[in-house]
Amino acid sequence: MTLRAIPSTPSNVTLLVLGAGWTWQFLQPLLIKEKITHAATTTTGHDGTIQFKFDPDCTAIEAYKALPKAKYVLVTFPLKGKGPSARLVECYNKTHSQEVTRWIQLGSTGIFTADGWNDSSSPIDESNERGIAENELISLGGCVLNLAGLYGASRQPGNWIARVAKTKEQLAGKGALHLIHGTDVARGVVGVVKSDVEGKETRGSLFGRRWIVADCVSYDWWLLVWELMGETSEDEDDDESKIEERTKYRKWIVELMEENGIRGLPRPMDALGRKLDARDFWKAIGTSPRHSMAR
Repeated sequence: MTLRAIPSTPSNVTLLVLGAGWTWQFLQPLLIKEKITHAATTTTGHDGTIQFKFDPDCTAIEAYKALPKAKYVLVTFPLKGKGPSARLVECYNKTHSQEVTRWIQLGSTGIFTADGWNDSSSPIDESNERGIAENELISLGGCVLNLAGLYGASRQPGNWIARVAKTKEQLAGKGALHLIHGTDVARGVVGVVKSDVEGKETRGSLFGRRWIVADCVSYDWWLLVWELMGETSEDEDDDESKIEERTKYRKWIVELMEENGIRGLPRPMDALGRKLDARDFWKAIGTSPRHSMAR
């Protein structure tokens, strides 16, 4: 991941990004293109970022004084349990007196656990530590973007298969997969900021609630594995172990289809378990995702 150096930090910005991690490689170029003034932090202050590390147990405000005033603050790292969200907002507000700072949190769709379809208004697992922290931020007027599986650049779903489906039994339990490309995460964040600034929300306020952010496709894990484990133009150069690995996964899927009465892939939607509906988010910011695994 290559980060562009940020010029000397201004005292006022439109967007302050707390945690210039994986998403930053997609977000930073878009902020520059859209001419949105911004600053970002890392724990070491590398590549022109501001050195800052949030300690959920610390109430000292000294570290916050290095941060610029911002109309919007994006939190990219996970907050867990009750307390950290309120502490972060309180400590920032104490050192940055201005009329309004709006907060955006990147969260996970793992908090939606109900079988069948889930949308942004669906109940979450109330015992989930990340969900608890998100609810706290929402109660303070924040906007939570619950992201589906992140991919893009070096992060590719094909690299996940050996980790999440080591056995046939694990593969059998895989239903729907939901994804969001890093470019579309960046577009979502910028969409929230621009829609709020310009007053263009099309479905109520973007803040004070959570949103599911996905590419609007429910992928069948079995079909994805089938396609990714097929023959490639590089097969002639692959060693026997790699070819055997791909053959093994396709054999498992054929067996699972036979055992479950599946005549062809993809499986019917009602066989995929939990599914995510992200349409309302894209409607709210007036655009649609650009990337999907089908392209």
